[in-house]
Amino acid sequence: MDKKEVNREEIIAEYLTGNISYRALEKKYGVPSRSICDWVLKYQGRLSSWREKEKRRKEKLTGKQEVELSNEVKVLQKALRKSQLKNELLEEMLKLSEEHTGIELRKKFGTKQ
Repeated sequence: MDKKEVNREEIIAEYLTGNISYRALEKKYGVPSRSICDWVLKYQGRLSSWREKEKRRKEKLTGKQEVELSNEVKVLQKALRKSQLKNELLEEMLKLSEEHTGIELRKKFGTKQ
């Protein structure tokens, strides 16, 4: 076995004895605590199930976010339609008022008052 494998096994054994934490092992050996955690889980045969669980959790959150965004899009589309109808109504009211009174009610942009 090479030095790397021996260190890995030593680190796993040291953690499993219960005398030291991942963080302490990280400081002692200069190996990231996440890597040590993965090694221990792999040694215990739980790494794949842990990763699958994390993946399912993230997918579930993504699904919830998609539903929330979809609902928000529907609300915004409804508000847009309402605003467009209101704008059309106001335009038509201005047009009818101008025809009825013969006075231009729309502001002419770019002219000095």
